[in-house]
Amino acid sequence: MPKVLVLLAQGCEELEAVTVIDLLRRAQIDVVTAGLTTGAVIASRGTVLVPDSTLEAEQDKDFAMVVLPGGLPGARFLEEDPRVQVLLRRQVAAGRFVAAICAAPKVLAAAGLLDGKRATAYPGSVAAADFPRMMLTDAPVVVDGLVVTSRGPGTAMDFALQLIALLMGEASRQTVESQLVRDL
Repeated sequence: MPKVLVLLAQGCEELEAVTVIDLLRRAQIDVVTAGLTTGAVIASRGTVLVPDSTLEAEQDKDFAMVVLPGGLPGARFLEEDPRVQVLLRRQVAAGRFVAAICAAPKVLAAAGLLDGKRATAYPGSVAAADFPRMMLTDAPVVVDGLVVTSRGPGTAMDFALQLIALLMGEASRQTVESQLVRDL
């Protein structure tokens, strides 16, 4: 069973965080949530999230994927934490996935992980002029090699389902999606 780390920073977007955690767990993926510090995380709309662990306790462990929910100021806290940058670069260097949604793709860009990659993000959160080697699109979800990006709260379910497909296969994604009663 793949193991996924979801980083929770103060001010993260709760819809993105909870959707990813919930859907991945429905697919029988081992999800570990970690705060940048100890204690509860107050998300962007005031929802209190209680991480399983801390980044300090998890940063040297191996994960099939590291996921960054967006939201502000959460994405900014992720970007400013040097431990996050090291973790993300190590993930990709080891041939493992990184994923970010909403404003969090900027964290990947700042780590140099979007150079030469197609990516998407919340409108206005990542300036193409600041990261000229990145090819910014307006697609809801973009997979380019080991990097997965998505646009925002409205694409969180599609993002999570894509992560399931990458980690567990298309059949697992379809099983989870069928139980959600999504009418598209």
